[in-house]
Amino acid sequence: MDPVRNPYAPGAGQRPPELAGRGRELDAFDVVLERVARGRPERSLVLTGLRGVGKTVLLNTLRSAAIGRLWGTGKIEARPDQSLRRPVSGALHMAIRELAPHHRDPDRVDEVLGVLKAFALRANETNAKIRDRWAPGIDVPPARGRADSGDIEIDLVELFTDAASLATDVGTGIALFIDEMQDLSATDVSALCAACHELSQLGAPLIVVGAGLPHLPAVLSAAKSYSERLFRYARIDRLDRDAADLALGVPAEREGVDYDQEALDLLYEKSGGYPYFVQAYGKATWDHAPQSPITPDDVRVAAPEAEGELAVGFFGSRFERATPAEREYMRAMAALSDDPGNDMDAAVPTSDIATSLGRKPASLSPARDALIKKGLIYSGERGTVAFTVPHFGRYLRTQPV
Repeated sequence: MDPVRNPYAPGAGQRPPELAGRGRELDAFDVVLERVARGRPERSLVLTGLRGVGKTVLLNTLRSAAIGRLWGTGKIEARPDQSLRRPVSGALHMAIRELAPHHRDPDRVDEVLGVLKAFALRANETNAKIRDRWAPGIDVPPARGRADSGDIEIDLVELFTDAASLATDVGTGIALFIDEMQDLSATDVSALCAACHELSQLGAPLIVVGAGLPHLPAVLSAAKSYSERLFRYARIDRLDRDAADLALGVPAEREGVDYDQEALDLLYEKSGGYPYFVQAYGKATWDHAPQSPITPDDVRVAAPEAEGELAVGFFGSRFERATPAEREYMRAMAALSDDPGNDMDAAVPTSDIATSLGRKPASLSPARDALIKKGLIYSGERGTVAFTVPHFGRYLRTQPV
């Protein structure tokens, strides 16, 4: 079939042509937006899940919903080596600019921008080199005595409170979207939790919508014990069979193409229902199918190409980031997580990994901690680890040592 008309989109954070299986999350967020707009108390939101389940896509879709309600929005992607102060400054600047045209008092907007600039300029204190210093691009003088103490927790509470008051003036809200939230430093996580706690007590119309790996709730809980009550957590998982069929079938139908039921059966078996894999196998199958309807034979012919692309771009690129010691650790994990009755890689006790490698558990801690920092594995429960990437163990078990 015509590859130009191929509707599937296996890209990082790229919205699929049919966002199937996420209706519950979208409906719940609409309720949050409406409640906040009416002055009702509402918690911030945290999305968690493995890589490839569509967290970033959903985060962007939720942001579009907020923009549609005339909210001010900003988005950042957390990085382990970057303080929260600078990216938050840029995101909130964008949000305030979106609200400014609807505000009747330009001086009030400038007042909040001055607080934001004061908050932003404190980021330069950590940069010894002049070339690394940052000019926020806010055309008002910085405020004094507000959000400029240098203590990120104090400053973030004051900044969020002032920004939220601006949203109150125009009858909407502000939503700050944070991707890869587990990569924030412990200090920044603590500050963010404190700011959200203050906002919830005030009923202020500013919410944080975060997305991260499955251990993100544990990261938040370690920072502030009340975080489990501060956020509403939503686990984003693989698609069920009906949703996966919709993700494949609806875009094809728009192009006048159908699938045999057996082809859909095989595609679900191959993809495991993970949205990224659904798109990857769908794209390869479309390109190899000679005509409609698409058959199981088309899927079988196309599968090696999809698997080859995943092996290089999705699995291989991550594996290459690991050191030899870290690869040895992951190979042991893969061997121990193999469950013939389950297409997912099970969590593995760290003690079993040490036994498998003939090492003491303490000697493997550096490799484990480095893999967690790189986002290749996570610890969902004390004493266990699992892969952050679905089917990663299966991939490793097929690779030569």
